[in-house]
Amino acid sequence: MSKKRVYAALELADGEVRLAVMEVYEGRANVLRIERAPAAGLSGTTITDEASVVASIRQALTAAQAALGYRIERVVLLVPSVNVKDSSQKIRVGIEDGTKTVRLFHIQQGLTRAQQLRRDDDAVFVNANRIQYEVNGETSSKLPLSEQCEEFVMDVDLLYADKDTVYAYARAVEQANLEILDLVLDSYAAAQETAALAQSSERPVIQVQLEANHTLLTYFQDGRLRSSFDLDKGYMWFMEPLRKKYRLGREVTFRLLQNCFSTDMQDSSVIIYIEQKEDQRVEITAGELAKTVVPRIREWIAGINEACAPIVNRGKVKYIVTGKGSNIPVLKELEPAFNAPARVYVETSVGARDGAFVSLLGSVYALMDINRIRHDDRISVNNNELEASIDQINARSHHGDGGFTRKMKSLVLTDEG
Repeated sequence: MSKKRVYAALELADGEVRLAVMEVYEGRANVLRIERAPAAGLSGTTITDEASVVASIRQALTAAQAALGYRIERVVLLVPSVNVKDSSQKIRVGIEDGTKTVRLFHIQQGLTRAQQLRRDDDAVFVNANRIQYEVNGETSSKLPLSEQCEEFVMDVDLLYADKDTVYAYARAVEQANLEILDLVLDSYAAAQETAALAQSSERPVIQVQLEANHTLLTYFQDGRLRSSFDLDKGYMWFMEPLRKKYRLGREVTFRLLQNCFSTDMQDSSVIIYIEQKEDQRVEITAGELAKTVVPRIREWIAGINEACAPIVNRGKVKYIVTGKGSNIPVLKELEPAFNAPARVYVETSVGARDGAFVSLLGSVYALMDINRIRHDDRISVNNNELEASIDQINARSHHGDGGFTRKMKSLVLTDEG
């Protein structure tokens, strides 16, 4: 069996399907492929047209498979943070086989019991929030494998999300002929990638995920997700006056926001966008863009400050801004406007340098964490086809028919004969 672990993560967000395929090697995830497809059947976090969303999933899937050369059969599905609840349970696990040694199946039993304890008609379990172990009076987040004891305690904190939303997302994925490897809450997954989870062990963190029509605020403390809530303003609201004035489409709107580099409100006659419509010629200058967008971003930040004031007033807190909207350059200049230290997170993964992919990348790390307990060996792609693809690449490289070395030789060497 191949040593490569290839996982695919799927997210329905911001009016599009996002698919990332990653290879995990020595604990790190390398991006193999990113695909996006418009999803007209998605409004906010609600699927309004399942058939349309399924078609969009298949479109992204087909493009990724054609590029990679093997089928994607299973995905990690990102779940929107709608009506998020957590449930904390302390589970006592006895070592009843006489060995007095903690084994993996003991931990698996404890996790299963914790999942069975909560019953809520409007919520469904999504993923573990935090798991800690108390063995012989010492507490740790590390698996206590081979520890000697007669019993140990698992402090299991689990995350739940809106049942109808989760089922609708899962049904759309299954209708696209995909299995679901696991579910991960989008805010939790993003916090894995931005390190908001890890940093919250030292000081509270508020993660700000800026998307088209809403902003998700998630509060992390002591290495776990504490609460999550939505603001109804997203980056499309920043451009609302210009959108109405010039009847701008969604893609044009976002491209213009990516051209807002400074808070400088001085007049600038430099034209940055021209479009000829049937009844109107559109000319937008850098000055008009800044005078429209910057005050609205300041108002958006003021709304976040007001919403988070009770948390900020309790002590040291920091903000991490992510999501697709984090690609707007002027946000970096406006970091000091927050009522606590703030940082716009910049995604640096090769092949996925875009704030829209942060949750996708983090979801694989969340899967790796829980798989240490589940010991699930399944990957996302067809294993036989993956093996064949690797063998083909190795054969081409061995015979000099392809690969980086061959390409470099063709560029560097010249025929002097």
